[in-house]
Amino acid sequence: MNVVLQRWLLISLFFGIAHAQRPVEIAFWHTLDSPAKEALEKIVGDFNARQRDYRFAVQYVGDLREGGLKLTAAIRAGNPPQLYYGEISFVSRTVQENLALPLDEYLGNLPADFYPGLLETGRFRGRTYALPVELHLPVLFFNADQMAARRLSPPQTWDDLARAAQALTTRAAKGFTVISDVYSFNAVVMSRGGQLLREGRPNFTDARVVQSLEYLQNLVRSGHAQSRNIAEAQFALVDFVRTKTFMGIAPVTVWPVLEKRSPIPFRLGVAPVPRTPDGKLPLAGGNLMVLRGANEAQARGVVALWRYWMEPANLAEWVKVTYCLPLRRAAQPLLEDFYREDPRRRVAFSGLEQAVSWVQDPEVTLWYGFLEDALERVLKGNANPRQALEEAQRRAMAVERR
Repeated sequence: MNVVLQRWLLISLFFGIAHAQRPVEIAFWHTLDSPAKEALEKIVGDFNARQRDYRFAVQYVGDLREGGLKLTAAIRAGNPPQLYYGEISFVSRTVQENLALPLDEYLGNLPADFYPGLLETGRFRGRTYALPVELHLPVLFFNADQMAARRLSPPQTWDDLARAAQALTTRAAKGFTVISDVYSFNAVVMSRGGQLLREGRPNFTDARVVQSLEYLQNLVRSGHAQSRNIAEAQFALVDFVRTKTFMGIAPVTVWPVLEKRSPIPFRLGVAPVPRTPDGKLPLAGGNLMVLRGANEAQARGVVALWRYWMEPANLAEWVKVTYCLPLRRAAQPLLEDFYREDPRRRVAFSGLEQAVSWVQDPEVTLWYGFLEDALERVLKGNANPRQALEEAQRRAMAVERR
């Protein structure tokens, strides 16, 4: 063998090995704000550093709504990411549009200590299309100093909440905040034993749905609650921190976001959402979805990242930053000091038995705007609740279903 040929063989061998060792590249879009954003980036960075098979490129694409718009545009342009962090209500629609890949074939030998109801949030029609990472329940946040000053206890029923809102209201502040978005309204409806959907169809005119909206309208009409629409939702937290309102319902994951943005100038109270005996709590939050166009190696890489994320030590650290639900029982012993340090952190976890996925209907992304229009007209414009919901029902039912 001559020298020139030997050199070419060595060069070919070198580049062949280099190519074989090149990690699988995976674009990862997410919608998490700080401090979860930094925690996610740390998990992905640590995973990238500890193995050579996969390399994730993380990109923040705005909040859930902004991210959805950017994803839609990327799909239309033919260059979507391989991995997307989406809210659980987005999963079924993504599947219906044939945009998400099933992942069951990559999920063999999962640990047996996952809470079954939490894994179900990523399943649709019997198959797994998403991997849960940041699931949460709503809680009642309140100004504990103002509550104590009036010798009030955290409300356990909706009648209690109405009385507390009245007692807390002053000339300068309202007792409660009402936000006209579908998630917040659904939390009230479900906690009172109602359902926005029944058998896959909008259920807006059901008696408990109507009664829930009438209840909220009465709080606003009486002057004991402030109403915020979707465009104003960001100001609800500002109002609370500046003591313009004293109670509000939000996902428990808002808590660390709130504390990171600004110091809270009062003792923060955290309590379960008031609930009737047959009431439920909406389970919401984020999942990882592998989108069409990803290859098998990329899908396996996403599952490998998720398995690493779900290791008890990593999951416990993730919960400590985000206050989300621990998905595995094995993480619980590692969180005991965290919960013992501040028992308020356990409030959302205590509601797990009443948790139900808040919505898994593919058409929700098409009709939720009709419901939010109705909520705003009732809570801002003083429209008749039943009539507004009947109109929203008609508009939702006119959406072509697949």
